[in-house]
Amino acid sequence: MHARGISSFPYYVGINSLADVATRGDRVCVLNILGGESRQVTPTSHAFSGANVVFGTSPGRGGQVLKTAAGNIPVFNNVREGLNAGLEFNTGVVYLPPSGVRDGVAELIRVNPGLRKIVIVTEKIAVHDAREIRAMAQQAGVDIIGGNCLGVADSWNRVRIGGALGGDLPEDSLLQGSVAIFSNSGGFTTTIAQYLASEGWGTTTLVSSGKDVYIHYAARDFAHAFRNDGRSRAAVLYAEPGGYYEHALDFGKPVVACVVGRWKSKLTRAVGHAGAMAGSGDSAQDKERWFMESLGVDALFTPENPVVSRKGAVVTNIAHIPAALTAVMALSGAKPDFPPRGSLSLKPWMANDQGLKLPAELALPPVPAPEPYAAQIEALSRQVGAVVARQNMKDKSGASQMDPATQVTSVHGHPVLELALQPLQAVFALPLVHEVAGPNERALLDIAVAAEVNLVGDPVLIAAQAARDAGNAPNAIMATAAAIVGPKRVERALACTRTLIELFLGSGLKDGSQEGFDCSRLKLDEAQRALFTQRADEAKDTHPKAMLQAVRKRKVKSVFLDFLLAQDIALSRDAILAAISVTIAWGPLLRKRISRLTAETLPWYLRLYGVMVGSTIPAEKHQWGSLAGISQAERYGSWTMADLCALAISGRKPTAEQALPLQMLIGLLVSNGPGSISAQGAKGAVSADGPQTPQRVQINKAMVGFLTHTGYSHGGNGFEGMAFLLEQFKGCKLKDPSDPNHGLDLKAMATAFAKAYKVEKRAAKEAGQELRALPGVHHPVFKGKPVNVDPRERFIAQYMQEHGRYNVFHAFYRELAQALYDVGATPYVFCVNVDAVIAALLLGMLWSDYQAGTLSVRDLENAAFTVFLYGRMIGAAAEIDDHLNRGRNMDTRTPEAACGHVL
Repeated sequence: MHARGISSFPYYVGINSLADVATRGDRVCVLNILGGESRQVTPTSHAFSGANVVFGTSPGRGGQVLKTAAGNIPVFNNVREGLNAGLEFNTGVVYLPPSGVRDGVAELIRVNPGLRKIVIVTEKIAVHDAREIRAMAQQAGVDIIGGNCLGVADSWNRVRIGGALGGDLPEDSLLQGSVAIFSNSGGFTTTIAQYLASEGWGTTTLVSSGKDVYIHYAARDFAHAFRNDGRSRAAVLYAEPGGYYEHALDFGKPVVACVVGRWKSKLTRAVGHAGAMAGSGDSAQDKERWFMESLGVDALFTPENPVVSRKGAVVTNIAHIPAALTAVMALSGAKPDFPPRGSLSLKPWMANDQGLKLPAELALPPVPAPEPYAAQIEALSRQVGAVVARQNMKDKSGASQMDPATQVTSVHGHPVLELALQPLQAVFALPLVHEVAGPNERALLDIAVAAEVNLVGDPVLIAAQAARDAGNAPNAIMATAAAIVGPKRVERALACTRTLIELFLGSGLKDGSQEGFDCSRLKLDEAQRALFTQRADEAKDTHPKAMLQAVRKRKVKSVFLDFLLAQDIALSRDAILAAISVTIAWGPLLRKRISRLTAETLPWYLRLYGVMVGSTIPAEKHQWGSLAGISQAERYGSWTMADLCALAISGRKPTAEQALPLQMLIGLLVSNGPGSISAQGAKGAVSADGPQTPQRVQINKAMVGFLTHTGYSHGGNGFEGMAFLLEQFKGCKLKDPSDPNHGLDLKAMATAFAKAYKVEKRAAKEAGQELRALPGVHHPVFKGKPVNVDPRERFIAQYMQEHGRYNVFHAFYRELAQALYDVGATPYVFCVNVDAVIAALLLGMLWSDYQAGTLSVRDLENAAFTVFLYGRMIGAAAEIDDHLNRGRNMDTRTPEAACGHVL
């Protein structure tokens, strides 16, 4: 068959003019009208086109309707039912799955003699099916457009058929003009129309040819209809590699051809667009040459080299299409259809230079965005803090991760080896601000926590001491204290924090310690003033005054505290804690390092830090105005977190030499990865409360969850290591553990133990008994190599060597690992793990107290356990906060299929 009136055309073409591609007279039937894509697209097309869809099909859903702004579209089980209902159509649109497209087209052709056009939106149709579709359509005299296309549209007729050309608001993109568009890409069809409008060019007919291997309505068909369309003065073609559809074409009118995809020549497999099955000689470069030959140009058009002819131009960037078209049409004296609508220059709606000084060509000023985007951007500008998508967090963490190669954990991107060298208060702040805090914020954290450590007169102290007197381990004592710091104990502090954040939003404050910030525009109403003011029953509370004195003594800065002090009210302890918390959190909040939820809950963590450390100090040392003999003013005014932790462990303020090992130990112990049992305990408690309703989550209970998931096996190995070292050094006249000239033969001591252990091991094997584990030696993760290493222990050893430090207990452990191998007690050199480091460094720090009788064996053992808890308290805070922001409700459950019953 031949095109009507065009005897030279080699096959049937029913569309002889682009004006016939999509008309107001076309009536449409949509197959799979209730499918996901059709539900979104068809209502817009129907309304824009004057209600051109007469019915749709969806097997099993006959009798339903698709609601649209132009009225409901009836749905039938099949095409025959719709025709039997008296509904007529000449155009079919196919949204069926690939395997059903062939049969769907066959149904349309078989039951409707009046069918003239079919638009196939479906992608990835089998080539065999596409060939059969082509044969059926040619036999019946039906034009096929697609597959894998976004349909067709006509700006003059205000009609679109099939997909989403023009987007959700086609009237804004399909502007009447004189340029036809033919594109392999559906999305770029709309984009090109929008780009043309910026130069003043409107459109006539737009054809999304499709991207499947088999293109039914191709460039040759378009060229034929384009020549016969009196409305279209010019055309734009967008082409990709693959196929010979564009070869040796005569358009008869000016054309701008955009050829993309040179990069595809480097690929070895399909990429989805037309040309996925490109053969030889049909690359992007080949198509550029074809178009240059047919359009009479010898180079590509660029703004710097605007090569055009009366026939057209060739570009490789869609942004160059409008300028190329204008230049081509100017050669014939033709002007754009209407005044330009904007430009294609970069017009950022938002800008953030991150404090960098950019060159002028990059520092583009933002411009107002059109609606509805302007309102959305305005809403975003009022939103502070990070927003994290919730997800199933079982066995996952957004706070910590373990490097599988080194087995070193990182918390918020900071490896624990790095944290071991940071000031301890910076490590305590890390879970709360997700970055290493500066000196000002560290000093504020010291004050806030110091105000919570002395528990005299507080029920927490009574409960903690009762737990201690009952013989509980340090974790149970801390859990008892944490359980009492419930929501009501922090209710006012959290309310003060929320109020300060809300008050300063949009104020222009960049940093909580910013000097010279003008707060005069900010006012507290009466209810807010009452919130921050001491109550009558708090008049004798000395904490607020001591905290403010410490702020002045340490010369720390806080815009929020200055603002509250300017209100001439007696600030409560909760108000000061809130001001300190917001100061610490404000910078990270604006930088979107943390969420607003994290900032608003920070006082709860700070109070828990103080209470949990304070609970490890025996009750008799908590006195009015002093703690273990240290005055309130001294503690608040100069003590650090390291000092407070050391006081809890040793009963005194440490020297700088003694504080450093403690700081390093706690830094190393912050986390052992998201899969550790302590982290799981904390996360499980958050999940049980439901993080998707964060106001219900009890952070103190989550801390209890971490504490109940530590013990003598997980967390207590340092305790066992301490006991082991005391046994090995029993009776030794060791004066100074830091003196390498201690006079002890460590190798002989280690060898003697190793030989005895070898005998014990053999006896246990013969008796079928389980051999006791050696505390601090070996670890299930660090094994299988001739010489095993715990990277945390190696880090400490290297640091001590580089800084001329020595610890006899650590040295003994290293000798022991080697001796066990040398005597044949172990098959390879076991590692000295971090539990041994805890025991060795702590014992070195407390040895003189132990020798003097001020600390007992039980005190030393508890100290090792407590140091572990201090470190994991920080890691638990990170996991709690992460799960609170990121987790889904009850996401730690194990599927039934993974559970088992053990007999």
